[in-house]
Amino acid sequence: MAKQLDYHTIREIFTRFQEADPEPKGELEHVNVYTLVVAVALSAQATDAGVNKATRELFKIADTPQKMLDLGEEGLIEHIKTIGLFRQKAKNVIKLSRILVDEYGGEVPNSRAALQSLPGVGRKTANVVLNMWWRQPAQAVDTHIFRVGNRTGICPGKDVDTVERAIEDNIPADFQLHAHHWLILHGRYHCKARKPQCPTCIIRDLCQFEDKTL
Repeated sequence: MAKQLDYHTIREIFTRFQEADPEPKGELEHVNVYTLVVAVALSAQATDAGVNKATRELFKIADTPQKMLDLGEEGLIEHIKTIGLFRQKAKNVIKLSRILVDEYGGEVPNSRAALQSLPGVGRKTANVVLNMWWRQPAQAVDTHIFRVGNRTGICPGKDVDTVERAIEDNIPADFQLHAHHWLILHGRYHCKARKPQCPTCIIRDLCQFEDKTL
């Protein structure tokens, strides 16, 4: 684990991220906040590309909680059976859809606590939805962010909660809204787990990773 970088170094890192990609976007396809919740819930232990492939047709026919209930669990399974843990995920999607219809009038609530009360929605999922839909500076720490944070020293921590706090505490406020997307995309395409692309990395001179592939 690298040691926590100082304010000026972190500011320079995120200035470079911002110059390279001013408006980073999440890669999960969705048509409204409900389908975003479903897509993020389905993406646990699965790739965004795999989820997008499964949900492209699904969201054409089930883009509200009621339509998902009308489709039913077996109908949902037919669409998502290429995704890992599809049976449990289908159960959760049907349960959360029922709760949204019965308790929230078919609308998705926009507090972290209310989102996390839904089946299959953890803190990371709630943070993604709060950030992508309601533009809250919520930090959803996945494996990419955990790796990048600890390798570089941007937001080191022993677990995801510590890394989330390190992001909130150390990354300047003007970069908070997009911080988790910049970090995810950097981890997915540059700071990869097995073969980090250090020679072409825009922050390699600021990164504390000792095993750089130069």
